[in-house]
Amino acid sequence: MASATLPLRFPPAIILCNRYQSLPCSVKHFKLSRVLGRRLSYSAALGPPNPATRAVISEAPTEKPQYPKIAAESTGPIPPAQLIQVVEAAAKSGAEVVMEAVKKPRNISYKGTTDLVTDTDKSSESAILETVTKNFKDHLVLGEEGGLIGNTASDYLWCIDPLDGTTNFAHGYPSFAVSVGVLFRGKPAAASVVEFVGGPMCWNTRVFSASAGGGAFCNGQKIHVSQTNQVEKSLLVTGFGYEHDDPWVTNMNLFKEFTDISRGVRRLGAAAVDMSHVSLGIVESYWEYRLKPWDMAAGVLIVEEAGGTVTRMDGGPFCVFDRSVLVSNGLLHSKLLERIGPATEKLKSNGIDFSLWFKPGNYNTDF
Repeated sequence: MASATLPLRFPPAIILCNRYQSLPCSVKHFKLSRVLGRRLSYSAALGPPNPATRAVISEAPTEKPQYPKIAAESTGPIPPAQLIQVVEAAAKSGAEVVMEAVKKPRNISYKGTTDLVTDTDKSSESAILETVTKNFKDHLVLGEEGGLIGNTASDYLWCIDPLDGTTNFAHGYPSFAVSVGVLFRGKPAAASVVEFVGGPMCWNTRVFSASAGGGAFCNGQKIHVSQTNQVEKSLLVTGFGYEHDDPWVTNMNLFKEFTDISRGVRRLGAAAVDMSHVSLGIVESYWEYRLKPWDMAAGVLIVEEAGGTVTRMDGGPFCVFDRSVLVSNGLLHSKLLERIGPATEKLKSNGIDFSLWFKPGNYNTDF
């Protein structure tokens, strides 16, 4: 395949894992070009993109480069069918609470200027907890509202977002969900996301689910990521936190760059929904800084089981306690990292903390 000229603003070093960090850029470029199965060439001038060559992006390799799997090797002593049954039941119990409230006036309190928390969050989490504890009394639970509950020595950790997309919910905007994921020794083992679709006058839900090694499903039908292998033919999704700090500015610049070279970038405001859309094949990728385990635990497993790829935004191996995530259909992952990776490395070199966000002290993990 002929090489393509890419008008980039930054050096072509892509950091796929920690062992590349100490290598010179030229060595990284050569090693990574071998991984991608082709040589990459870049324009000598690394200035702003020329409008005349606006969407010139080389076609991604026909075979997906291999990235480490994020799913648990097994669901442990609990059979997969039993675990996913409880996960789905828990997510649906929370969704029933949300559905009852979605058409009613919400009693909204403010934790910050824009971070809304509603009575529905708390009621949904209570319903989910009741389902989990009724089935597994000795498991550890991490909820967005309730924090850490249960036995920290457990091999299982439930990560619960009782209402992902609270602001959307408060406005009746159809991009929010209930998200429940369970980890076995620190890695995603089973997951379910109940997405609210439609909108005022026609609210409905669709249920995404996955178990480690068991595939991904939507409303009981098996799903798969898209087969699009060019960025310029892709629809992408990202998200922004409430703090307008350096990662926010960096991602705003990435938003602009990818808007210029793709079919568009969307910002829907609910991470679980965004990742579910990647798994359904209606968008090609989603990325975001500064998420929490309850934002990601379910969605990342559903994407991977649908045939997608999950890494950190610097390209390194991902775990749900990380502070960034990039999910894609796999075919585009390396192409996206050519822009996202160096931007993230620059943040790290400027002292932005990308260490693990949080892990319960006694919780057993395999990473």
